Formats: sequence, structure tokens, C-alpha cells
Amino acid sequence: MSNPTAVSAQGLVKTYALGRKHVPVLQGAALDVRVGEAVAIVGRSGAGKSTLLHVLGGIDRPTAGTVHLEDVDLYAQSRARRSRLRSTSIGFVFQSYYLLSEMDVLENVMLPAMATPGNMARRGAIRARARELLDAVGLADRHDHTPLELSGGEQQRVAIARAFMNDPALVLADEPTGNLDDSTGGQVLDLLFGLTRDRGHTLVMVTHS
Repeated sequence: MSNPTAVSAQGLVKTYALGRKHVPVLQGAALDVRVGEAVAIVGRSGAGKSTLLHVLGGIDRPTAGTVHLEDVDLYAQSRARRSRLRSTSIGFVFQSYYLLSEMDVLENVMLPAMATPGNMARRGAIRARARELLDAVGLADRHDHTPLELSGGEQQRVAIARAFMNDPALVLADEPTGNLDDSTGGQVLDLLFGLTRDRGHTLVMVTHS
């Protein structure tokens, strides 16, 4: 028996209005990814890969079409409910890391959990999980450093740890090696695929290479 569907998209259309012009980016895109699968979406720059990922993650509402996270119709939910689903059920890894320079590495990893309502009372448990994730990505000894004190590859590993903080069902990675050299990028990919496989997460990644 096959695994249930983790994320399903049907008939996705996304058109941006630029002045009087309408620029079509997605035209009837469809995707089904099952629980535990790791899927790479490959295409040239400008093909709409990042837009697709943002639509799948509830960041950018499609012009038409549907996205289901398991049995939840993502864009049928209120904005508040969709935001809550993003924070609890989806982990994001971006090309540019998006770490906060005023926070240390441990605080950056903790951030998704601390931003979830009702979690402030669990700060000790959240800190322990963040340390465990930093250990899993090989940065246990850098928890009190700031992002600017880390290399690009180390910053991306912090971003990966942050993406797993809330134990999301789905991890979305947008060009996670785009700012890294080939060797470091390969290490980051091995880490990302290994963590999703070992922990039973579903991974959708977009890349141009």
C-alpha cells in the first residue's frame, strides 16, 4: 500500500500584473508528493520554480487552482489559519538563509517554535530541541555565534536546523545550494536529504542545476 499524499496541487495558475501587462508564471501546474518522498523540481532560472514553491507553502496565493496539505485545502483557510499551518506543518529553507544577525545561532533555530502561540512556557524544551538539531547538522559548538561569524555553508546548515524546529510534515527548499560552491553545496544536500529521510519528513526542493 502506497503512502498517503503529503502535498497535492492541481491546476495551479499564477499571473502577476505589471502595470497593464499580465505576466503568466504558472499555467496549470500539478504535483502530487507522497509522505516520506524527496522530490526535486529542476528547471532553468525564471521558469517559475520558486513561485511554485511559494504557492505550495502558502506564501503566495495562486490565481487559480488548489493546494492540499494532506486533507486540508490550504487556500480555503483564513489567513490566520494558513499562517498557523505554515508555522507548524511546513519548514522552509531558502537560498539566502534569512538568519537574523542580531540573534545567535541557537536563537535563530528556536525562532519558529518561539513564534508559535502558547510555546513561551516551553522555552527550556525548545532550547533543548534546538541544541539537538544543531548537533545533527554538525554545529553544536557554534550555538552562541552570530550568523555573521559563520561561513555560507554553516549558515545554510543553521537554516536547515531551523526548518526542522517545529517537526514539520513538509520541508520546502528553494535553491538551497545556490549561494554555495559545489563541494559545500553537495555537503548541504547530503545533510538535507539525510535529515528528511531519517526523520520521516517529506521534501520538495527546487533547483536550476
